[in-house]
Amino acid sequence: MSNQAAHFVGSIPANYDAGLGPHLFVDYADDLSARVAALRPESVLELAAGTGIVTRKLRDALPAEAKLVASDLNPPMLEVAKAKFRVDETIAFKQVDATNVDFADGSFDVVTCQFGVMFFPDKNRSYSEVRRVLRPGGSYIFNVWDSWDANPFARVTHEAVEKFFPGDPPNFYRVPFSYHDADEIKESVSRAGFSRVNVEYLSLRSKIPSAAGFAQGLVFGNPMYEEIVNRGGDPEEVRAAVATAIERELGEDMPLQALVVHASLN
Repeated sequence: MSNQAAHFVGSIPANYDAGLGPHLFVDYADDLSARVAALRPESVLELAAGTGIVTRKLRDALPAEAKLVASDLNPPMLEVAKAKFRVDETIAFKQVDATNVDFADGSFDVVTCQFGVMFFPDKNRSYSEVRRVLRPGGSYIFNVWDSWDANPFARVTHEAVEKFFPGDPPNFYRVPFSYHDADEIKESVSRAGFSRVNVEYLSLRSKIPSAAGFAQGLVFGNPMYEEIVNRGGDPEEVRAAVATAIERELGEDMPLQALVVHASLN
């Protein structure tokens, strides 16, 4: 899978984990891991595991004997994830392209993915690959972000950054929030061979204890950082502007909204 928007390397993983994890991902990770654990699977594959935010929750929620494989396209993300686990915990890490899942047919009871599907360049192929590696009766549980309207931090960030690059702004923040049509998702997943597909909206509120810390993640914790550097911009200057905009427009907390999809083979 070749996609600049999914290029999480260098210092990006650490900034992603520290700056974005607590604000955007931890609460949704609680939800996703609980949904997976409720199915009592013996084997789970996580796609686009990133820095292991969901992975850590899954390992805590699943029985110790349950098989858990955390995978990601970017090995630097998995290196951060590995540091969250003891050597005696049952978990495997593997580099995996979500559009070409390198496992045998029927390998897992559940496949899960948090905020990764939006980056997959061939979503239909990724759904078919998940269908292939699931056992009969298996489930695919994943979430995707809703639109900018439901997640204003993304709009605020994009608009603050855009002012530095009129006519050629970094467009990273358009990608994660561009795949939220529930009917389209249900149709695509069903076409891949899933017999039941349920989509629900999950709204949360997230505290912003430090606009500066959040802005650090928003600018330095994703591939937009490289877009800024490649345009000759100063990431620190951009970060300061994003922090000011976050504090002005969102204050001490913000709304978040995602779509949670549960697709099953029975």
